[in-house]
Amino acid sequence: MKKVMLTAAITGAGDTTEKNKHVPVTPEEIADAAIKCARAGATVAHIHARDPETGGVSHDVELYREAVRLIREADEDIVINITAGGGGDFIPDMQNPYQAGEGSDIQTPDERHEPVGELLPEICTLDCGSVNFGDMVYISPTDWLRRQAQLIKDAGVKPELECFDSGHIRFANQLVSEGLIEGEPMYQFCLGIPWGADNDAETIEYFKTRLPENAHWSAFGIGKMQLPTVEEAAKRGGNVRVGLEDNIYLSKGVKATNEELVEKAVEILKGLDMEPMTPQEAREKYNLTQPKGDN
Repeated sequence: MKKVMLTAAITGAGDTTEKNKHVPVTPEEIADAAIKCARAGATVAHIHARDPETGGVSHDVELYREAVRLIREADEDIVINITAGGGGDFIPDMQNPYQAGEGSDIQTPDERHEPVGELLPEICTLDCGSVNFGDMVYISPTDWLRRQAQLIKDAGVKPELECFDSGHIRFANQLVSEGLIEGEPMYQFCLGIPWGADNDAETIEYFKTRLPENAHWSAFGIGKMQLPTVEEAAKRGGNVRVGLEDNIYLSKGVKATNEELVEKAVEILKGLDMEPMTPQEAREKYNLTQPKGDN
């Protein structure tokens, strides 16, 4: 059977904790969800941290450290992927548009990299450009991305190049050409997010044509398009991602758990005569290393 890397995006940073009680918040809950996803067939756990008090986004390295420690100490193996997106949310103040308004959350490249540099996961995400993200702007200037890419390279971590639109692929390719991304690059098509790239077969196929010959790619959709995107991406030769970061429903009106979404993705892959890679198979295929980080 053909093997596909299956990522479980465990919690994200969105306002979802009050919409679905299964969205994990504490390091213990995040680690538990990752371990359950590993048992259900996930290859990779994609990790954000949340404030245990509020449920909102947190950049506290100690929260990441505890979640990663618990996952690494578990009996179930899973590749760890930490976000390097960090604080990029900008909402301009209407009275002074040069100033960030309420709800903004901005970190420097070095601050965004800190959990990755401290904990040395096998993979981290790198958002490859700015984009209108709903009613805010997600900010990732090109010089900042070059700085982050160098930090990730120096840390020996494999970047997953997050592309929310076609221009992001262009810039990711530029990072590759400048030598800031080594080896066979990994791209991820982030589809259907307002107001980035559409989520349809034509977009996936177009994005594929813009990649270097030695590239690997994955795609995910949000909301009701999450599971259909698993099938579409897998059929077209890509890896796949599910999880409560991107979608909180198993079916209409039915709240999901992370492991249920993984189980559903495994079922879809099985129908295509495919199955998830084991974590070790992914490490070997994508040349992932797991340095001994500070746990």
